[in-house]
Amino acid sequence: MSGHNKWSQIKQQKGATDAAKSRTFSRFSRLITIEAKKANGNMSSPGVLGAISRAKAANMPKDSIDRAVAKGNSKEAGELDSVAYEFYGPGGSAIIVSALTDNKNRTTQEVKHLLSKNGYELGTPGSALWAFTKTPDGHFTPNEPLMDVAGDDEEKLTTILGLLDEHEDVQEITTNARGYESTEE
Repeated sequence: MSGHNKWSQIKQQKGATDAAKSRTFSRFSRLITIEAKKANGNMSSPGVLGAISRAKAANMPKDSIDRAVAKGNSKEAGELDSVAYEFYGPGGSAIIVSALTDNKNRTTQEVKHLLSKNGYELGTPGSALWAFTKTPDGHFTPNEPLMDVAGDDEEKLTTILGLLDEHEDVQEITTNARGYESTEE
């Protein structure tokens, strides 16, 4: 009965869930760091409190949250910039990718490369923005009516959204395709 080792199966499942948690916690850590830096040490600012509450909702450990806050308040904290990339995906769906990065040039090139490998091009700033409304907290919400994507285009959209979601700098992906409005961590 080779291949039926229970520990092997548990190890694979645990490895996959641990990798997903790590990716989520890393994103929240970056978000908390940048919000703490913006607040200049004011821990009662709405941005910091919102980021911490979202991290707690995802079961992020308290010591990890505290480290991210301390990193944002330290003098030698690196500069993290918020960037948004726009492009059109399968079926003409508009997609906005929000990212936090310490190097805009690197992140832009990595996103461009990822898109070009899958047959898409990065749009010019404002090219897909018409399909979204920016909320006061900095997130994008799609305007009505939402686009219907079906069949082969639906599979392609799921694939490209998954690949973008795996990128370490990407914080949120928003599209105007029905059923895929936001993939936020």
